[in-house]
Amino acid sequence: MLRVAVVGSGPSGVYTAQALLQQSRVPDVRVHVLDRLPAPYGLVRYGVAPDHEKIKSLQGSLRAVLEDERITFVGHAEVGGAGGVAPARLKELYHAVVYCVGAASDRPLAVPGEGLPGSFPATEFVSWYSAHPDAPGDGFPLSAVRSAVVIGVGNVAVDVARILARSAAELRGTDVPRAALEALATSRIREVHVVGRRGPSQARFTTKELRELGALPRARIVVDGAELALDPAYAAADGPAPPLPAVVRRNLEVLRGWAAVPPPVGHGPERRVRLRFFLRPAEVLERNGRVGGVRFARTAPDGAGGVRDTGAFEDIEAQLVLRAVGYRGTPLPGLPFDPVQGIVPHLAGRVIRDGAASPGEYVAGWIKRGPTGVIGSNRSCAKETVASLIEDAPLLTGREVSADPLGALREQGLRPVAWDGWLSIERAESALGRSLGRGPVKISDWAGLLDAAGDGPR
Repeated sequence: MLRVAVVGSGPSGVYTAQALLQQSRVPDVRVHVLDRLPAPYGLVRYGVAPDHEKIKSLQGSLRAVLEDERITFVGHAEVGGAGGVAPARLKELYHAVVYCVGAASDRPLAVPGEGLPGSFPATEFVSWYSAHPDAPGDGFPLSAVRSAVVIGVGNVAVDVARILARSAAELRGTDVPRAALEALATSRIREVHVVGRRGPSQARFTTKELRELGALPRARIVVDGAELALDPAYAAADGPAPPLPAVVRRNLEVLRGWAAVPPPVGHGPERRVRLRFFLRPAEVLERNGRVGGVRFARTAPDGAGGVRDTGAFEDIEAQLVLRAVGYRGTPLPGLPFDPVQGIVPHLAGRVIRDGAASPGEYVAGWIKRGPTGVIGSNRSCAKETVASLIEDAPLLTGREVSADPLGALREQGLRPVAWDGWLSIERAESALGRSLGRGPVKISDWAGLLDAAGDGPR
């Protein structure tokens, strides 16, 4: 029997477990999927916006894998952190360990004022409206915000801008947590600025995400055609067969349509989402000890695919700044880490220690390749790692490991949440939603999740 621990129950972890069951070279495989949270699904539960029901429905296919009798879900089992199990100990308990821990931190802007109250990584805002138990406890004071700036032009930036532009009534039918819904109900936001330092052809959002902004019932999209025209690709898209990737061409078509709409007159009841380009953040401005705006340096194409500063500046008023300029992996104590790339060094998924592959240690997902691709990209990534693991299996299974690794983990003081505990959390979230006249509503704190798991107060 080949015993494998997969650390992380998001898409990369579940696809790794699935690939282990689907391969045929080693017929008898048992997989324990460990997660520091008592709930599975990773970013599908805690990173997908609440109004993206179709993407969130992916939980159903992940669930089918985790309910296979050869797989055991082990929630509330931290690896590498204080009080958690060390990677060296996991390696003793299992023939192989695959780390699928993602890339959870934000890239900083590295500009003055970035740490002012009112300036946040976008991941904190996403965690808050996704009910992650590590989200900021005091939430986001949206009642004091008239204008918000979202720095970045990827899908995360579009997600947070869309949530800021929605009303609480529009989100009431989702699983957004109670505190976030109440805060959104008090929001006074009228302007959301989504700002990128390069042109629209270099934006990282998908056309589907972009078009969703235009479907917001209470928001108007504002695009400056003069800014779009600064991008050489924008003019090239007018030709009969522009040499542009299909997604770029579609994005430019959407933006062109919005730019053709006359600018709004007056304020009115609607919110406005302004898409801005060729603006590089230079400083987060302070007012009364908090964020008061952002100073941007105007950029222009440099002719080599990048941008250059023009010497001009523009200030945008804001009481809330969300930084969405990319994810980055963080070191896991006990594993090697490449601080430049933000990944665990590896060769085809095999962890590299001191210049050589470390037997029995593997990586998959963002901690392996960096924060690139979409959810489906994790499937091929996981298959490559599993192919390496299975190739190593004759060597790995020659070593005796624990017949009861979960018992050994409990002896270390861990109190894991099993699959039945997760099902209890699901029932509790359904009951919470019913009590509020809604569908299932996520429990957003550690104590509530662990109590709902059915093991009594912890």
